[in-house]
Amino acid sequence: MSNKAVGMKKWAFSDGYIPVQSTGHEPDFVSSDKLSVLNTTKEDATINITLYFTDGEPVGEFKIEVKAERVRKFRINDLIDPQAIPLGVAYAGVIESNVPVVVQFTKQNTAQSKLALMGTMAFPLD
Repeated sequence: MSNKAVGMKKWAFSDGYIPVQSTGHEPDFVSSDKLSVLNTTKEDATINITLYFTDGEPVGEFKIEVKAERVRKFRINDLIDPQAIPLGVAYAGVIESNVPVVVQFTKQNTAQSKLALMGTMAFPLD
């Protein structure tokens, strides 16, 4: 494998929203927003996430570690420090890393009995 790093150090996504109601079984089919972070470098990535809301001050920094040459997927629902993410509220986020990474944003909505799943690349800001 090449030693070349892929990705950027700064990313953004703008379509965060976790419904209050879910019809799926926990934990796999509860409505959630997820981030997948790919780190191809030889150095561990320290990821800082700041969330922005329609009404209210930004919240952050949430800190996530991604080991060197690994991928890590995590639910935004599970971020609780410095503050739990409120359900039923629109939000957006900025992701900053000490090394180049690739970020994908995925949304699973089970507020209705039909499962909706959507994935997209976060927007690179470098």
